[in-house]
Amino acid sequence: MSFEFFIISLLNGLSYGLLLFMLSSGLTLIFSMMGVLNFAHASFYMLGAYLAYAVSRVAGFWVALVLAPLLVGLLGALFEKYSLRRVHKFGHVPELLVTFGLSYLILEVVQLIWGRASVPYGLPPFLQGPLFTLFDTQFPKSRAFIMLVAVLMLVSIWLVLTRTRIGLVIQAALTHPDMVEALGHNVPRVFMLVFGGGAALAGLAGVIGGNTYITEPAMAMSVGSIIFVVVVVGGMGSLAGAFIASLLIGIVQTFAVALDYSLLGMLRSLGVAAGPDTFGYPVLRLTVSQVAPILPYLLLVLMLIFRPRGLLGTREG
Repeated sequence: MSFEFFIISLLNGLSYGLLLFMLSSGLTLIFSMMGVLNFAHASFYMLGAYLAYAVSRVAGFWVALVLAPLLVGLLGALFEKYSLRRVHKFGHVPELLVTFGLSYLILEVVQLIWGRASVPYGLPPFLQGPLFTLFDTQFPKSRAFIMLVAVLMLVSIWLVLTRTRIGLVIQAALTHPDMVEALGHNVPRVFMLVFGGGAALAGLAGVIGGNTYITEPAMAMSVGSIIFVVVVVGGMGSLAGAFIASLLIGIVQTFAVALDYSLLGMLRSLGVAAGPDTFGYPVLRLTVSQVAPILPYLLLVLMLIFRPRGLLGTREG
């Protein structure tokens, strides 16, 4: 492994991991504040990308960067008020089912409006091209922009939750809702704002992730399972855990995709004779890049076996 390969892969892994954090942060906030595991969270990510595509064609990227997350957040808040709140009293299973149904509803609406093929939501001119060249390898401006927005978002969430009055009310409503209501605060409205804010964060990830990668109806499904892995590995309800898990999974997957080594090759380089008659020969032939897609789920299984609460979680399940 060359130093050039290590640095470039590390930067790419960090940018992908920070995008995962932008996605998982909203889901983590919703679960930690409301105890709701939102199956439609990745669909809000997709909706943010499509709304940004529509707005950017009319008003440009900067307007879309602000307006699309706000629209997604508004839709999330309305969904919480008129649908999710009504089934909350019946327990977690109805909540899961109604968010699961919402994910399919959003998918069908997106396909009806924009079709089943990908849309040409491309990078704006100022994000095209390399930011710098390192070891004759270019690092794109778009990936650096993802990293910048993710860090700014992390700092903003931390400041809102720990340094503002509304953040204190949100945290108090989680543990002592009756007392918060007795002090004159509208607890259902607080939860509505939390759910809408979580959806807006997913929409923001869609705005900058949709043009960096690809905007298509399958984009929600492609990241939906990964963000749940991030939330569980980091610890259910832990924002710091989600941040660490996002970076870990992003870096591991990026390095794994680029590695073309197999266990068989490693054994032979060590002088171990291995052939078709060797036990587990088909598995030994697999390269690291071939098994890269399953590595996050393998990490999830190991985490559930040895540390069910996750890296920094305080609650199980």
